[in-house]
Amino acid sequence: MTHHFVPSLVLLLIICVTGFTAVNAAGECGRKSPDQEAFKLAPCAMAAQDENAPVSDRCCAAIKEIGQNPSCLCAVMLSKTAQSTGAKPQVSITIPKRCNIVDRPVGYKCGAYTLP
Repeated sequence: MTHHFVPSLVLLLIICVTGFTAVNAAGECGRKSPDQEAFKLAPCAMAAQDENAPVSDRCCAAIKEIGQNPSCLCAVMLSKTAQSTGAKPQVSITIPKRCNIVDRPVGYKCGAYTLP
């Protein structure tokens, strides 16, 4: 009986480790990286550089979609892709408020910043 138990145990361990790795492979934004998700915020480019710039409806729609997962939204706003476009994190975090998104995650810590 012991001989049948060992292969079953090994198989169970392989399944557990593989499953655990697959779960950990998903980051803040699920299967996509924050840098990939940042491309959805292209309509927000000007609004993310200048707090006084108008925020387009397309930008607000993208922010609302990504903002359903606050940790993803933060990761996107702080991503290298966002910063390479000239987006300023301290300005980017104001966009949900500037879009008047009622259910935005007010007070959510986003790196060194807090969402207003």
